[in-house]
Amino acid sequence: MAKKVVITAAITGAVHVPSMSPYLPITPQQIIDDAVKAYEAGAAVVHIHARDPESGKPSQDLALVGEIIRAIKARCDVVICLTTGGSVYMSLEERLASVPTYKPELASCNSGSFNFFFGPAADKIKEAKYDWEIPFLLGTRELIFTNTFAGLEKYISTMNENGTRPEFEVYDVGMVNNIAYFLNKGLVKRPVYLQFMMGIMGGIPATVDNLVYLHKTARELIGDFNWSVGAAGKAQFPMVAAALAMGGNVRVGLEDNVYLKPKVLAKSSAEQVYAIKEIANILGMENATPDEAREILQLKGKDNVQY
Repeated sequence: MAKKVVITAAITGAVHVPSMSPYLPITPQQIIDDAVKAYEAGAAVVHIHARDPESGKPSQDLALVGEIIRAIKARCDVVICLTTGGSVYMSLEERLASVPTYKPELASCNSGSFNFFFGPAADKIKEAKYDWEIPFLLGTRELIFTNTFAGLEKYISTMNENGTRPEFEVYDVGMVNNIAYFLNKGLVKRPVYLQFMMGIMGGIPATVDNLVYLHKTARELIGDFNWSVGAAGKAQFPMVAAALAMGGNVRVGLEDNVYLKPKVLAKSSAEQVYAIKEIANILGMENATPDEAREILQLKGKDNVQY
């Protein structure tokens, strides 16, 4: 049988601003439609953030989140992974609130603190659509994306209490050690699911050598685990292709990269899903269905969520 690959589509995120692409989903309906299209293209998982529909600014408003995920669930069978990253400007309480409220199958869990700097994106904006965009981008020069050990313990405990599988976002190699610490304490439950996020300024550079090192380190410290790779901007497709060659799963979507190929904006996350699915098929792999992803990641199932 062909190896099954779990494709995740990260729909809108909290880094890109509306001026970067007219196709970036902003309103709940746009996010819903993009998620459903990504599912139809072959994504087994969609990673969901919300935005203020008037300004496009990242939001953790629980009513907006609920509107989005209920509509996605009503239209398709995709696994919904809720963010607990939210935005680098949000408090732990804001970022985590959706887990006890909606009890999702899967939620992101950022695995350590680092300088999450995306100010250089401001240089590419000739005229901002909204007045918050440039200060939002440049403000990250003096900001640490805080995920302390106390915070991580709170995230993991809350996910355990609500039957939610953590998707550990690993931005640098030291974060693997953080996860191993909580695994050895018994707080992290197997199977462990790692998402290697590469190419963020302040995190590990997006190179194949570094991916091999991340994977090797995780094997040494954690043992068996499920894993996937996402990467920022132009590194996206080279790194997810490398992940496929190494036997991993993949993440694409407009959250990480607004382009389909150099100088060509992606009109949807679905376009990127189609592209990576084709690469996987050429390599003799098949995209996993949502139910196959649930089995691979040992998720509790869509009937056990609260939305």
